[in-house]
Amino acid sequence: MHHRELDDLDSLRSGAATADGVIHLAFKHDFSDYDSAVTADLRAVKAIGAAVEGSGKPFVIASGTLILSFLLPPGQLGTEETVAKAELPRGGSECVAMELAERGVRSSVVRLAPIVHGDGEEHGFLRRLIAIARDKGVSAYIGDGSNRWPAVHRLDAAHLFCLALEKAPAGTVLHGVADEGVPFRDIASVIGRHLNLPVVSISREEADAHFGFLGALAALDNPTSSALTRERLCWQPTYPALIQDLEEGHYFKN
Repeated sequence: MHHRELDDLDSLRSGAATADGVIHLAFKHDFSDYDSAVTADLRAVKAIGAAVEGSGKPFVIASGTLILSFLLPPGQLGTEETVAKAELPRGGSECVAMELAERGVRSSVVRLAPIVHGDGEEHGFLRRLIAIARDKGVSAYIGDGSNRWPAVHRLDAAHLFCLALEKAPAGTVLHGVADEGVPFRDIASVIGRHLNLPVVSISREEADAHFGFLGALAALDNPTSSALTRERLCWQPTYPALIQDLEEGHYFKN
């Protein structure tokens, strides 16, 4: 494992050049300056890509399924065949990875569900939603709460990255998705019940004040398939689904 700052491009290049393969997971989760975080990720992907170009080495990058919400009509099921656009957040990194497949790199993209959950997960969106509910005294959803978020257990996601490194063909897009789409209202309901808080609907106009940086995302409908991923790599999620994992209670112990 190569531990360096994401902006230390020379270190990223040297680490990638000496490695047998690369999984790039790092990202600056600074949502107060998200454009800069996206730019830093793109620079890192380009630097690593340059170091492994022509080597035939595997290079796996992480992206997110939420990008599909900006590419597809509302409610349409997103698939691995949906092509990213460079101007979208994380889209530039996806496009660079796909271009590297034509330059002697076995590159692939894993789009992760917005909720990566599981005992031991400490910094994801699910933790943030629970913290917001505690702080606000209500567990909220937007409108009728029927918009859907996909989810995946962190250990199933880890297995997928390993499979991608081992055998994903060059230019492959994969979806780290177990639950195709859990209604946001259902997530809020379980959180409210475990915290003994009211579960309420809020308007889109109230969402930014309530959810903070998650306000715009909490209203997105992001149903996402992983059928092609399962077929291509024989990946089969085996760990608890999102609602089952929430019901186990470990997210609410502290």
